[in-house]
Amino acid sequence: MRPAYFTGLLLITFFVFNAKISFSQEVTLHSRDSSLIQQKNTQHSLSQRIDNIFTPFVKIMGEILFWDPFSAMGLYDAKVYNKNNEPVLNEDGNPVEAPLKLIVVWLIFGGLFFTIFMRFINIRAFGHAIALIRGKYDKPGSKGEVSHFQALTTALSATVGLGNIAGVALAVSIGGPGATLWMILAGLLGMTSKFVECTLGVKYRKIDKKGRVSGGAMYYLRDGLKKKKLGLLGYFLAILFAILVIGGSFGGGNMLQSNQAFEQFASFFPKTANHGFWYGLVLAFFVGLVIIGGIKSIAKVTSRIVPFMAILYVGTALVIIFMNITYTDDAFLLIWNGAFSPDAIKGGFIGVLIFGFQRGAFSNEAGVGSASIAHAAAKTDEPVSEGIVALLEPFVDTVVVCTMTALVIIFTGLHDGSSGLEGVQLTSAAFGSVFSWFPYLLLLAVTLFAFSTLISWSYYGQKGFDYLFGGVSEKLFGTRIITDTIYRLMFLACIIIGASSNLLAVMDFSDMMVLCMAFPNVIGLLILAPEVKRDLRVYWKKIREQKSEIRDER
Repeated sequence: MRPAYFTGLLLITFFVFNAKISFSQEVTLHSRDSSLIQQKNTQHSLSQRIDNIFTPFVKIMGEILFWDPFSAMGLYDAKVYNKNNEPVLNEDGNPVEAPLKLIVVWLIFGGLFFTIFMRFINIRAFGHAIALIRGKYDKPGSKGEVSHFQALTTALSATVGLGNIAGVALAVSIGGPGATLWMILAGLLGMTSKFVECTLGVKYRKIDKKGRVSGGAMYYLRDGLKKKKLGLLGYFLAILFAILVIGGSFGGGNMLQSNQAFEQFASFFPKTANHGFWYGLVLAFFVGLVIIGGIKSIAKVTSRIVPFMAILYVGTALVIIFMNITYTDDAFLLIWNGAFSPDAIKGGFIGVLIFGFQRGAFSNEAGVGSASIAHAAAKTDEPVSEGIVALLEPFVDTVVVCTMTALVIIFTGLHDGSSGLEGVQLTSAAFGSVFSWFPYLLLLAVTLFAFSTLISWSYYGQKGFDYLFGGVSEKLFGTRIITDTIYRLMFLACIIIGASSNLLAVMDFSDMMVLCMAFPNVIGLLILAPEVKRDLRVYWKKIREQKSEIRDER
């Protein structure tokens, strides 16, 4: 391991630790409304300082990026109402709103368009995707760094995270059980979006002399649109995507994960509540051990963690569902009626559809373009084959894992909001309603989810950082290691900050950075979709010929 890497880590650790101490000291506040300077002694924690800077910034960005044009035009009321037609209030006493964000409509449109345009490839190629993962069509000597399965688990580890636990609980508690159905539909549509972007990720990837791969939306936006004589647009979209993926890696792929993981840990061990810094430091250390080895190291870890945590979480959820199997009819009736009957849900049809689709879209990241970075490293000479493997991600992430969370909450009767709990705490209470020790399994699952998301998103952000600054580093220093190290140190520092802070704006910032990657990405996918469709026809022809040759040999 590089000494410079750990020297830098120690320096950042020292800086963050001293910052944490200094922020707790007395500070002098100056009144803006008076000519007299009033000095007040107050205690400011690290989280308060960050919130003071972060929240106004996020609020301004949210007003621009998450603007709801439909509510602004008076087409519907964004407020959420209960069965008594009264506005649902949050803990601050303000009405809860379910805005139909433009970015969510954009993702739904993309998924629906690609599904129809590709003639339901999400369904037609499902069996073939399983065969590809099993290695049935592998060719020795194919270029790339990781196997089909490792690329899949790396991308899955980035999507299967706390959003599957905390986010789903929020969607069901506010949007009602019906949100589950729309969440599943979002996952099914997302399968095709994922197919298109990951096919292009492999097709336009770059492989250097040492065999290291660089790929993802940055490259197919730039080079793919250049082929269409839209080079200027392609360069702009590629740079925008790279900036957003870096922001997403620090937000939803980092601070949100460490923050929520520590919050869950502290709920089990209350004495650690004020020691998030140390939790973050330990987490950053183990993440650093993995990410220093690049995609090969990340893929080796995720290929072991992802199957284990999926089996653990889904298996635990199934036990709870079977323990309450007598409520099956009632549970599915709640989901069906809640999805279509405005009288049976909070906020009506539009409200529940928004909560379901938004959670599904954010959870599986289909159309966002992030997964194309991981799949670009797969060992294959057939871009379409990797796209077909990738379509399994939204199915596993949303249709399976997210649905399990929703069903546990519904089957245990905690979906009605009577418990007063939200997020991870609501899911934990649902698991604990059957066996008191079940929440400890959830704690393990949460920790694994957070850790796996961290290491995968570090790779995504690093590739975005490399796209923007790697060339400069190579010209100045003859290597890209400098920029890689700078990014990794910043990423590890964010883990510590996230765990040691009560970042109220982190979730909004995460949604903004990650979801808004879909703006440049889907524009490129729509332009390049005919190209992917032609490649798909050629690929199916090759597969048919290959099967024919096998039959002839027999």
